[in-house]
Amino acid sequence: MSDSIVVIPTYNEIENVEKMIHKVMSFDKEFDLLFVDDGSPDGTASKIKEMQQQYPNRIHLIERSVKLGLGTAYIAGFKWALKTDYTYIFEMDCDFSHNPEDLIRLYQACIDGGKVSIGSRYCKGGKVSNWPLKRILMSYFASIYVRLILLINIKDTTAGFMCYHRDVLAKINLDAVIFKGYAFQICMKYAAKRHGFKIIEVPITFIDRLYGESKMNTSIFKEALLGVWKMRSMKL
Repeated sequence: MSDSIVVIPTYNEIENVEKMIHKVMSFDKEFDLLFVDDGSPDGTASKIKEMQQQYPNRIHLIERSVKLGLGTAYIAGFKWALKTDYTYIFEMDCDFSHNPEDLIRLYQACIDGGKVSIGSRYCKGGKVSNWPLKRILMSYFASIYVRLILLINIKDTTAGFMCYHRDVLAKINLDAVIFKGYAFQICMKYAAKRHGFKIIEVPITFIDRLYGESKMNTSIFKEALLGVWKMRSMKL
């Protein structure tokens, strides 16, 4: 059994999920996969079940009947992973905007002393590819806004490519993390920081998805802008 599992929420990722599985399974370092599918009408869950036959005991699936949001999918995945012997629990998108080869670098950062490692677009060496300038600026200045409100020295506060040591997720009150989008990502980092865990940012290149449709919308940005004020008084 691997010491590492990657939690990947899915909704209509039929174009990406098989490619993602083959890519992660090709690494010398073993990473197991846990998909949390929110009732994808395109057959994503069926494809995952098919791939489970090819890679027995390496691929796991939580099926939910309706779309409940990214944050709740990760929480469900984290709770599942904590019930096992996995030491390192990752989160990653299925659309290849996060390069799965960077899993190894995030893993190494935690082996080298971090309790949380972040695939960061905005630390030294990190960058974004294929995004329009407007979206880059919105994301970058959103991270500055979060740092000012929460007083945390994390360059990429909304990053969704991360590795947690299981001790971090066991310490955080996951039931209190009620957010669904960017605010979820911010809240998890803030909670880890409040509990005193060492966080390391690892520079990555973020590439906009090539297949499928983006799940981003204005309500996710609004949740993040208002949510940071709530986080300061939450029991995380």
